[in-house]
Amino acid sequence: MIFIGKISRDKATQIPFDLPVNREAMFSSHKHVYKKRIEHRQRHLLNMLSFLKPFLEEGEEILLITTGCSPVTLNERFWTGLNVFQLKCSLLIFTDRRVFHVPTTKHHRYKNSIAHFYYADCVSIGIKGLTLIVRYRNGRKEKFHHIAVREEKRLKALLKSISLEGNAGPTQGRNHLCPRCTKELDEVSFFCEKCGLEFKDKARAREISILYPGGGYFYTRHPFLGIADAATEIILLGLIILSFWGSLKGVKYCWWGLLVFSFALVFEKMLTVYHSNNLINEFIPKEKEIKILSGCKPEEQGYKTEIDKEP
Repeated sequence: MIFIGKISRDKATQIPFDLPVNREAMFSSHKHVYKKRIEHRQRHLLNMLSFLKPFLEEGEEILLITTGCSPVTLNERFWTGLNVFQLKCSLLIFTDRRVFHVPTTKHHRYKNSIAHFYYADCVSIGIKGLTLIVRYRNGRKEKFHHIAVREEKRLKALLKSISLEGNAGPTQGRNHLCPRCTKELDEVSFFCEKCGLEFKDKARAREISILYPGGGYFYTRHPFLGIADAATEIILLGLIILSFWGSLKGVKYCWWGLLVFSFALVFEKMLTVYHSNNLINEFIPKEKEIKILSGCKPEEQGYKTEIDKEP
């Protein structure tokens, strides 16, 4: 593979956070020609990855980073509309061995949630339009929508060179990793068996969603959505009280308002529960601040990260 052009290597342009990258692959076009604009874009995305180094294996190299959207079900798209893509923003990091999937805020800030799958876990992996389609050996299929246009051709070229040979993992699919100790998490329990880190769970999300206006969004750390949802629920509750009072006073048709607004409030609560439960699947730690433990002392690594609030 021949790369044409000059790849920057001076001290002023060192790779952020000392991440192991393949410069020729990262900073070149799909025709293997170095482009300054590609290097600028990839360096910008690398600046979002201060947390990543402890998750990498020895000798593993980063080949490409792109923005995208976490897998979304048809039900999520139907009940959430276009807002679902803002809730499901993510980064996809392609290495020479696997793909890291990192759910983020809409400004691509790390939320202490990370998943991965090895190429050997895949029956096929390809890109159609702006959608990355992955078929796993366990029979599941996932689609990562809204792959950045700027990375589409480069990603297609990269995937053609990737081998799916090798030993698949135990689950033969995508798995979440503990943001503290980097080990794979059990998909059915919301805590890490190795380091004891606890994650937010669906039962608590349902309870808070039902009891408090906007509670489910606040619980999953989406404050602006929580404020909007709380305002909607409070308005509906006020209309229910007014309709009930009007019915007691004998005002004509107020009981219709009572019925309609009550139904709307119940429906709003159901949507909040549904959305918060889907967000819980991203394994959100109960702690806002996580210190990554890997090999050396945490304070020597400098990988202290804090969850950014969703704008």
